[in-house]
Amino acid sequence: MTTLGRIWAAVTVAVVVFGLVVQLFVTAGGHDGFFPDNPDRVFNVFAYFTIQSNLILGGTALMLVLQPGRSGGQLFKTLRLNGVLCIAVTGIVAHAVLAGLVDLHGWAAVADFLLHTAAPVAGVLGWLLFGPRGLVDWRIVGWSIVFPLLWLVFTLIRGAFVGFYPYPFVDVDQHGYGRVLLNCLLVAVLFLALAAGATTLDRRLHRKTTVER
Repeated sequence: MTTLGRIWAAVTVAVVVFGLVVQLFVTAGGHDGFFPDNPDRVFNVFAYFTIQSNLILGGTALMLVLQPGRSGGQLFKTLRLNGVLCIAVTGIVAHAVLAGLVDLHGWAAVADFLLHTAAPVAGVLGWLLFGPRGLVDWRIVGWSIVFPLLWLVFTLIRGAFVGFYPYPFVDVDQHGYGRVLLNCLLVAVLFLALAAGATTLDRRLHRKTTVER
């Protein structure tokens, strides 16, 4: 990874960390929401796919800042792809499906922008421009599906017990399991389409980089 790529990764980490910190303070100081009291309110922040995808993106970007030459290991390759794909899904779903559902102001709007817009743009552009290349294949794509599936299973099981669902399209109480699973299938199609595109593009960019060397 180039020096500019390392700087980009550091900026990505900063965006994620600042967004998460602001969101935690906004949540801790708020009064609305499913959980009325802390620490339940704060802990519940981590149930959101948005937060999880930002954490994976920020964590892998930090690894690249600390070790810019890192390119090996199945776990890192999977997490790197997960960070890029999940943050892309987060941005697309937030703007195409969830936009306008809540009217945010002040620091809440800042956190929303950082986590749903700035981080997705930084994460996807960082991967497109700086890589690292040659980390994506269909085996890694297969492993990358595990995290979204685990998140969905956790969300549905937890929701059945506590009655909380982080997003309207996974709200079983409102839509029923059939509609929720259909909604998740549509998101899964988006995820797999992005994964296929990432795999193809990574191979082409990797070959181009290898030839230029």
